[in-house]
This record gives sequence, C-alpha cells and structure tokens, in this order.
Amino acid sequence: MKKHIVVLTGAGISAESGIKTFRDADGLWEGHDVMEVASPEGFARNPELVLNFYNERRKQLKDVEPNQAHKDLAALENDYNVTIITQNVDDLHERAGSTAVVHLHGELRKIRSVGNENDIKDFTEDLSIGDLCAEGHQLRPHIVWFGEAVPMIEEAIEVCQKADILVIIGTSMQVYPAAGLMDYAPEATPIYYIDPKPAYMNNNRVHLIEKSATQGTKTLLELLKA
Repeated sequence: MKKHIVVLTGAGISAESGIKTFRDADGLWEGHDVMEVASPEGFARNPELVLNFYNERRKQLKDVEPNQAHKDLAALENDYNVTIITQNVDDLHERAGSTAVVHLHGELRKIRSVGNENDIKDFTEDLSIGDLCAEGHQLRPHIVWFGEAVPMIEEAIEVCQKADILVIIGTSMQVYPAAGLMDYAPEATPIYYIDPKPAYMNNNRVHLIEKSATQGTKTLLELLKA
C-alpha cells in the first residue's frame, strides 16, 4: 500500500511562477490594500473595484505556468498517494498534474452566488456588476476573504490526520487556521519544511530545507529516495 504524503503549500511555491504575493513587503497586493480587495467590507464598499481586481488576477493566470516544484509534487503520485492542501487560489497544481488538491482559500477560476455559497461554477472570463446567478443574486469570486469562514478546513484536518509524511512549502505558517494543520498530523509523521526563510518551529520532528520551492522539492525527492 502506498504511503500518503500530504503537502501544505503557500504563496512561496507560486511566486516562482511569477504570481505576486501581498505578504512579501509592504502589505499591498498589486497596489491595493488587501482589505480593499479581500474582505466582505471591501466588496460592499466598492464591488466593481473588487470584481476588476480578480478579473486581472484571472488574466494573469493565463500568462504563468507551473514551475518545477509543482511538477515535482505531481510526479510524487507515481510512488505515493499525494494530497495537496493549498492556501493558493491559482490552479498551477492542477495544471502540473496533481489530482487531489484541496483549496483552503478558494479558487480564482471559480465564481459563486452571494445568495448561496454552495452555488459554485467554473469561470475563466471577466465578471461584472449585473452578472447574476439563476436565482437573481450577484456573482462574486469564489475566494475566502478575510473574516470569512474557511469551508474546506474540516476536510483538510481529516487529510492531515492520515498523513504518513507531511511536507510544508512556501508558507509563513502565520495564517490561521491553515497554520495549525501540521498539529493534526500523527506524532510519528515526519515533517519536511521547505522555505528559504522558514518560520521558527520548536519541533524536533520538523526537517528544515532552507531553499526555494523549486530547489527544495528537488532535495525532498532525494531524501525520500534515500
């Protein structure tokens, strides 16, 4: 029976494909305060700004490609059962070939009704004010904004509880509830943490790989073969 590898990924893995992150330096995301474009309050104040912001992010996705780290994780499926739990809203894991991806914070290429959070549809074009669901409600990006519940967190916890190996890549481990997921892994489960500037962890079962995502996954594959 194949071992189960669970991989927690954050903005650091997508950054190497050219997707900007708002946590790098000034707290701005593409020139906007994140609360303007990533909160229910921001959407209520200026829905057109928010819709246009995510339209631009959706367009940007068409110009980027999965990097070697995404591809290496997909290749792990040849020898392991692999589940990826990502904080990223892009689809680079799927495009690299990963078949089991849990998106904690939603997906750029999906939209949902403001009147029914379970009315979710695939979407790749521009979304505008006046674009309505079948029940007449405005459509919005399928993104978990600050202050909103994380609907996939229970599934993510269950996955982590069954991990034989846990890998953390490109995340500050500062954003909750995602940052608490590693605590659900069984006590005997080894943890590999790939990040050029890893957060401090007082945990002797965490193996630090202080490298970028693409270099770190290469090291990880070598360690797993050893």
